[in-house]
Amino acid sequence: MDSKILLENGTNELEVLEFTVCGNSYGINVAKIKEIIPYQPVTPVPNAHPSIEGLFMPRDIMITAIDLRNCLQKGSSEPGGLFIITNFNSLDIAFHVDTVMGIHRVSWGDIIKPNVTVNTTEESISTGIIKMDEKLIIILDFEKILSDINPETGLRIEDIDGIEKNSKRGEIPILIAEDSVLLNKLIVDSLKKAGYIQLIHTANGQEAYDVLMECKKKGNLRENVRCVITDIEMPIMDGHRLTKLIKTDDDLKDIPVVIFSSLVNDEMRKKGEALGANAQLSKPEIGNLVHLIDGLLLD
Repeated sequence: MDSKILLENGTNELEVLEFTVCGNSYGINVAKIKEIIPYQPVTPVPNAHPSIEGLFMPRDIMITAIDLRNCLQKGSSEPGGLFIITNFNSLDIAFHVDTVMGIHRVSWGDIIKPNVTVNTTEESISTGIIKMDEKLIIILDFEKILSDINPETGLRIEDIDGIEKNSKRGEIPILIAEDSVLLNKLIVDSLKKAGYIQLIHTANGQEAYDVLMECKKKGNLRENVRCVITDIEMPIMDGHRLTKLIKTDDDLKDIPVVIFSSLVNDEMRKKGEALGANAQLSKPEIGNLVHLIDGLLLD
């Protein structure tokens, strides 16, 4: 299946691949997918996490296969079905699923954020729910699934420890747009640890844009926002849309925008550049994020 469906930049839309596990419908952002292939035999890894089926090497590339049925606490998969091979956080990972149903184009504004009746906020492996006719498609948080299996694939908070302190960081207000409660907290804690203490954190691009508009209305934009850090995947308004709105507004366009997302790969980097993003980093690089902001605002 071709996952390279082109979307116009900054439209606040995404393509979601619908797949099934145990008869239930789930979704993944097509931007994360490299390819979909039939199941292949894997080599088990001794003492591995229970959700890791093993390793295989299509076209001489070593890929870890993860049993999504096991991740969803629905038992273990048998040989068969499909592998969805993904790339995010600069890693190639195969997720074992039963079937693939098709691709849906949706707006981020149509994605429902799960509430506490679905999962507890910080432990959820669902980032959103789409209603298609009478069917619900649960979009899974593949970064959370992977970091639960191997925490080293998440934010490397320890990278902050070696960063030299700079008192000027405390004078710079930064606006953050990140829908994950856990990641939002980790980013805020990491930046504060490095000395960036004037932080406004919002849950999506729309909330961040509302902050910018309110500051613009009051005439105190520079005093409140000198830089924007944004994720890409967010409900209501995504990071690409937010970037486009900032960079096409004469009053906002000089504010540096840093896209900090697990989706930053070659293709997504080109999209971000076309929208005017000043810098883009993959999620684990929290230490580099501080150096990058320093370069944009202190040099």
